[in-house]
Amino acid sequence: MIKKIDHLGIAVTDLQEAIEIYKNIGLEFVGTEVVDEQKVETAFFRVGESYFELLAATDPSSPIAKFIEKNGGRMHHIALAVDDVEAEIERLLGLGFDMIDKSPRRGAHGNLIAFMHPKATKGTLLEICCKEKPSV
Repeated sequence: MIKKIDHLGIAVTDLQEAIEIYKNIGLEFVGTEVVDEQKVETAFFRVGESYFELLAATDPSSPIAKFIEKNGGRMHHIALAVDDVEAEIERLLGLGFDMIDKSPRRGAHGNLIAFMHPKATKGTLLEICCKEKPSV
C-alpha cells in the first residue's frame, strides 16, 4: 500500500552548486550521502514529511550521468513510500505494470528501492521505497 510521497528526485550537474541554491530557497538541508551501488551522491532537503533528493553522478557510467547527458539536470523521479517493497513489486507486476527492478536494491539512507518503468506510467519514473525490515 502506498503511504505518501517520500521524496522527489532531481538530477543535477553540480551537487555543491545545487545544494547552495536549495539552501538559499530556505529548505532544511539534511545532509549528503554517496550511494556506491547507484554511482551517485545525494543531498536531501526536508520539506514537511517529504524530501527533495538531489542526485549527482559519481561515475560517467551511472544511470544518472546517462540521464543528465540525455535530458540535462531536471526532475528525475517521484518516490512513493510503502511498508514492503517486495510485496509492492509483486502487486504491481500482478497488475501488469513493467518494473525496472524485479527485486529491491539499496538506495540512500538504508532504504530498499525499486523503480517502475516510465513506459508503465506514460513517462514518469516512479520509485517505491521503504526502510529495510530488521532481521529477526
